[in-house]
Amino acid sequence: MRRGTFRQGGRPHLLLVLNDVGAVLREQERQAWQQVIRVLSHEVNNSLAPIKSIAESLTQGTAADASDDLRSGLAVIASRSEALRRFMSSYAKLARLPRPTLTPLEVGQLIERAARLETRVPIAVTPGPAARIHGDADQLEQVLINVLQNGADASAETGGGVRVTWRLERGNVAVVVEDDGPGLADTANLFVPFFTTKPEGSGIGLVLSRQIVEAHGGTFTLANRRGAKGCVVTLVVPVVDVARSDV
Repeated sequence: MRRGTFRQGGRPHLLLVLNDVGAVLREQERQAWQQVIRVLSHEVNNSLAPIKSIAESLTQGTAADASDDLRSGLAVIASRSEALRRFMSSYAKLARLPRPTLTPLEVGQLIERAARLETRVPIAVTPGPAARIHGDADQLEQVLINVLQNGADASAETGGGVRVTWRLERGNVAVVVEDDGPGLADTANLFVPFFTTKPEGSGIGLVLSRQIVEAHGGTFTLANRRGAKGCVVTLVVPVVDVARSDV
């Protein structure tokens, strides 16, 4: 916020200028996390490669009469080293995400394709107004897949479903995804890399999704539903063309 004074018509006035620095701060945060991930990936992978190789070599060279505990221990070392390597590789995606390649995309078609890929719980798509955006089809489809998978995971716990629709908002198209899951207990760390509430989660999906949407000039928000259990995800991206009929 900045404050200044000026005179108009002989009378003094106070001028307040407000600037939203949220996007700037998130970009700085993203760059910091990318640097941390690069360092971690390099150092951890450099250590994991010889550990896995030595464990496998020892397993192959172990005498036939070696104890089962020794063989089992070496197998666990090799297995967990490989799992940790894959784990770190997933985070490296945050540091290597390319800039989006923009092409005209029909919003309805993009959502329908992503919705058809999720079959565990019912995905109800309510068509909104026909609209076109400029976006990277692969990246935005991955965002929708991530969001729908999260919604399906949550709704599977309660026997509910997932609903998707979109609407126009002041030159933007807002895609809204609601689920019937139990909701979020901790909303403060949702977009912190390495944080996850899933036993098998990597903590990368939401961070990567927000990064992709913001690279398209949009916003990505996640919150608990008001007046009902479950979550609502809202993806807002600029629209370039609006048709007269619904999709």
